[in-house]
Amino acid sequence: MVRSYEERLSKVEERLDKVEERLAELAEIVRSHEERLARLEEAVSQLTRAVGELAKAVAALDRRVLALGARRGVESEEAFRRAMRGVVKEILGVAKAEGWSYFDAGGLVFGYPSQVEVDVAVRDGVHILVETKASASSGDVLKLLRIGRLYEEAVGARPRLAIVASYIDEEGLEVARRLGVEVYTA
Repeated sequence: MVRSYEERLSKVEERLDKVEERLAELAEIVRSHEERLARLEEAVSQLTRAVGELAKAVAALDRRVLALGARRGVESEEAFRRAMRGVVKEILGVAKAEGWSYFDAGGLVFGYPSQVEVDVAVRDGVHILVETKASASSGDVLKLLRIGRLYEEAVGARPRLAIVASYIDEEGLEVARRLGVEVYTA
């Protein structure tokens, strides 16, 4: 009987040795994974810093592009405005096509006293106010409507209103349609 216990004990010891070997292997695997995890955490930290720097660079680039676009938009609006005056005067034979500048002392257009400018074409007694924009919105339509009211008060002629724009948003188109402002766009 003792022999039987000794044999069992021997088998248990063998199994225990195998378990210890397996635990040692598992400990090595865990250590390896911990090292990999530490390297991964460092890589994520570096990527987080790089993404932050990239976001700042993109924001700075966005500001520059917007500034360039705004400047080019203003320049192209002015070039288009001059071209339109030439077409209206020389090709269509309109008697008068020029910019109208007026000091709005009562603040009708902007809500405070300010200088207001718009292009005007006059043919056969019909006055047409033309607002030229690279991009237009409902706010531009409403501004032109208020300029039209100011023009009517100052000049005594009710003008037709027109917006010439490379682009106008859907809301701007709807407001223009409802208010009778003509829109010429691509």
